[in-house]
Amino acid sequence: MNSTIGPDVAKAAEILVRDYMAVTPKDSVLITADTRSDMAVVDAVMVAADNVGAKTVVNVIPPLPFQGRLADPYISEPMAAAMLACDVWVDMTFPYLAGSGQWDEAMKRKRGRYLLCADLKADSMVRMFGRADLDALYKVHREFIGLMADSVGKPCRITNEAGTDVTFINDKAPYPKPRRAKDPGFYTVPGAMAMFPVYDSVKGRITVDSAFHEYYTAMPSPMTFELDGRIQTVTGGGPERGVMDRALRRAGSGNYGYVIHFTCGIQPAARYTGRCFVEDQRVIGNNAVGLGIPFWQPGGGENHPDAVVSLQSIWVDGTQIVDRGAIVGPDKLAKFAEGLLPRYS
Repeated sequence: MNSTIGPDVAKAAEILVRDYMAVTPKDSVLITADTRSDMAVVDAVMVAADNVGAKTVVNVIPPLPFQGRLADPYISEPMAAAMLACDVWVDMTFPYLAGSGQWDEAMKRKRGRYLLCADLKADSMVRMFGRADLDALYKVHREFIGLMADSVGKPCRITNEAGTDVTFINDKAPYPKPRRAKDPGFYTVPGAMAMFPVYDSVKGRITVDSAFHEYYTAMPSPMTFELDGRIQTVTGGGPERGVMDRALRRAGSGNYGYVIHFTCGIQPAARYTGRCFVEDQRVIGNNAVGLGIPFWQPGGGENHPDAVVSLQSIWVDGTQIVDRGAIVGPDKLAKFAEGLLPRYS
């Protein structure tokens, strides 16, 4: 084992590879990273996959300037070929390769199981996989997603103490999220539950603490989006407002777009640091808000910026589900959430 890999990181990587991604000796595993990736995480995942007996390769590229289809001109032919020729793909580039044209082609071929790890750091890796009970997380996730599936067409509201107060009509989730990545498709790090609005129904105000526009950063001052279907205005954020404006207009074909998704973090071991987008959005009660045009609309894609809202409260059809980050109902969901405790041994 590489001497730079600590035992906690190695354990977390084994859980990611063997448990969550269900890697077997029959699998060809591609790990993509860039020169800003945490190489301790890259090495640990490579070693874990090799320990399983899988055939593993690591491709390291310069950081992409953009994500989604905007990344297409920067993807080399060797990388593009590898994306189509793997059974398991762990992506640690940031901006990430998901949503690019070659990623779309790989997903259409229904061979690869893709995991979006983005900017996962070594300490974040330990908390996401080594300090979490993935079965307990999935119980909460399954119950929450079931609630949202039963509430399609119902009004929802999200608030927080920073000034967020936004309403929307709940829509059907476009893809499932199973406990393990046993089938080809798109997977994310466990610990965040998605909510999909009818894209032009979102109205109100969203105030965020950090954002991934061209890079991930904490806001020097709160940034606020006013919405009436489309984003109407962006205020605050200090010098980051100009960067966000560029990112929104790129994602919206020259105009401001919509809210594509909301989320609810449920990872009890996650810590907000302002340095890791993957972890910060999974802190209990935090919300990663996707901004742009949905991929199923003309001009849409995965090149949308995301912003993090802290300690949200959520109502579904008039019933409060989350109170300042804590899941309070329905009873079964709240009971499962009580079992979400980090493991420190």
